[in-house]
Amino acid sequence: MRWRSFVAIGDSFTEGLDDAYPDGTFRGWADLVATRLAAEVGPEFQYANLAIRGRTFPSVVAEQVPLALGMKPDLISFAAGGNDVLRRTFDPDTLVGRFDEVVGRLRADGVDVVLFRFADVMARLPGQRLIAPRVALLNRAVGETAERHGAILVDLYADDTYLNPMLWSTDRLHLSPAGHRRVAGQVLTALGVGCEEQWLLVPPHPEPTPWLSARAADLRWAGQHLAPWLKRRITGRSSGDTRTAKRPTLTPLSD
Repeated sequence: MRWRSFVAIGDSFTEGLDDAYPDGTFRGWADLVATRLAAEVGPEFQYANLAIRGRTFPSVVAEQVPLALGMKPDLISFAAGGNDVLRRTFDPDTLVGRFDEVVGRLRADGVDVVLFRFADVMARLPGQRLIAPRVALLNRAVGETAERHGAILVDLYADDTYLNPMLWSTDRLHLSPAGHRRVAGQVLTALGVGCEEQWLLVPPHPEPTPWLSARAADLRWAGQHLAPWLKRRITGRSSGDTRTAKRPTLTPLSD
């Protein structure tokens, strides 16, 4: 096993929303991957997770990338841009150009880097006509960048399994525990490391919901999740404004 240290950087996807430990803190796919790698390496394996919910691509690059490089890990996962495509200020040319530059920096010293083509979360959300082309553009840039720099690509976009609502939480934007397990399994598969077979299993699709019940669920979702999100956009706030990284330094998992 050549990876004795792993640093995960990004936003809520990597922080682990909405896959909670019993104490209410978030686990997520990155913690699961770290646990599996530690089982292979032993107690000397070290892990840091710098991801913070709500962070945009520029924030991840400015705040997390220098810290990750300073830790000199063997493996870095980089997933950013998902929050940017949801904003009216989205600048595709700038993001695509910077993505290539950042991955080049991460790979410069021979660090292995994991990149993601994002799943089609917008298939179940309003605004699909506006956002879906942005996601497609970002995913295309990720794929091209991975090939150019020899990064490890995990292609969630090509996996139609993520159209199953059981892989998503009640906010319809973040992964459910089952979704995080599947991502972890796909990352480990891409790394050539075995994983728990059940991590890749997919829950059955729910039974079709009657039209009226579905519209009632949509209204509840709008009140509980969409309205607070819109308020944050209007006021210029982020869900991660008061948050800090859950594992800010490279330490053994037992710490």
